[in-house]
Amino acid sequence: MTISVDIGGKGNGQRACFDLEELLATRLLVQGNSGSGKSHLLRRLLEQSAPWVQQAVIDPEGDFVTLADRFGHVVVDAVGSERDLALIAARVRRHRVSVVLNLEGLDIDGQVKAAAAFLNGLFDAERDHWYPMLVVVDEAQLFAPAASGEADGESRRASLAAMTNLMCRGRKRGLAGVIATQRLAKLAKNVAAEASNFLMGRTFLDIDMARASDLLGMDRRQAETFRNLERGHFVALGPAITRRPEPVKIGNVETRGRGGGPALMPLPETVGEEARELIFRSVPGEQIPRGPVSQVSTADILNQLAQSRQALAPEPEDNPAQADLLGMMERDETIEEILTEMLAEPEAAFAQVSMLYQDFLVRCRIKRVQGESLDLPSFRKRLALARAGVETETVDEDAWKQATLIAAALPEDMRGVFLLVAKAALQKAPCPSDLEIAKAYGTRSPSRARRLLAYMEERGFLVCASDLRGQRMIQLPDLGWQTAPGMADALAAE
Repeated sequence: MTISVDIGGKGNGQRACFDLEELLATRLLVQGNSGSGKSHLLRRLLEQSAPWVQQAVIDPEGDFVTLADRFGHVVVDAVGSERDLALIAARVRRHRVSVVLNLEGLDIDGQVKAAAAFLNGLFDAERDHWYPMLVVVDEAQLFAPAASGEADGESRRASLAAMTNLMCRGRKRGLAGVIATQRLAKLAKNVAAEASNFLMGRTFLDIDMARASDLLGMDRRQAETFRNLERGHFVALGPAITRRPEPVKIGNVETRGRGGGPALMPLPETVGEEARELIFRSVPGEQIPRGPVSQVSTADILNQLAQSRQALAPEPEDNPAQADLLGMMERDETIEEILTEMLAEPEAAFAQVSMLYQDFLVRCRIKRVQGESLDLPSFRKRLALARAGVETETVDEDAWKQATLIAAALPEDMRGVFLLVAKAALQKAPCPSDLEIAKAYGTRSPSRARRLLAYMEERGFLVCASDLRGQRMIQLPDLGWQTAPGMADALAAE
């Protein structure tokens, strides 16, 4: 049975229809300047063929996510790692689900990496899952550039290889590439050459008009045709639609993209003082820039510590055992308060442990801490946890016990850093930055923080990975936890 996909009307009054089976075998290339109607054409093709064939759309701008509401496409947001996208692509082929890979929000390098990982996942699917699939790539010049573009060299090579596999070797795996580009001159020739069907829209540059006329077998003198095409009008050629170049007007669509051209509208009627007030007046919810941090002298801190001393001694308890227990709990709480107050000072996180220990003993005497104070090894352990900002009251007790058991296998000064990462992973919080890790370790050096993570990774305590935005994620294999993506760069995070 032949399936015809109606995309519009021809100049002679007949309908312009694609033979879907022939299109799957021979692929399609669409060219047109911005505003020529390429996205409209792709949307029409996707809508008309949706009931008949599985589809995957590589969508750099998030325009095609609206297909999900009307035609049931699943929107795959490009988050997580490249491995995650490859696994999703394999499941897409296995279960024959139509999807839209939404690359909106990623920079160019991230979009290129995500597209390469997803296309490779489709291409590397098991032979039993080689079902027919229409793979639509909008703005293909980003993923298969003729020359080096904005993406770095390694990402560009990976994406170009994935696009070449799609157009050159994808047919035997059931993958039919439909690629759209603003300029043929920016698209890699070995990718464009594999398409046998063409829809050429409005373009103005001589080099693009010449290439379009060559692909359609038109005379060079007819190249001016492409300059005069209206929006939504294309010249078609190929075994799946017509054997000779014919003008085609794309039909209407059922869905709309989230983007659109600018529409003129009157300016708001705000003049003079009213406009100034809108600009310069702060409103609730706005973030206010942080001012300079106030400096507190050591004398002020000692005065505050002296003023916070308990005015009355605790009343004696009738039960001596209960009194001892309450005394130990109160002593532990007081030590926690002292450590918190110490590390609240700007330079305390980077001071030598011996100096901090002397300060700690002085504060314990001021606070009149009952019993023996912490010895130096115990102080080191408590200081490492305090530097890391780990508050065990906010996490699950049983899960936290597992984390502390694993941390015990590390040197004392590293345990706080491991628990800092473990707390972020347990609470699904963003991965701590190099600056935060360095501060928890008692140093100002982000490079030392990275070496510390590398040391833990070599010994199997954690695994560092990056998502497609370049943000770091840390996995804890022994616990099965993973942090949310976070900015690793110390300066950027700060």
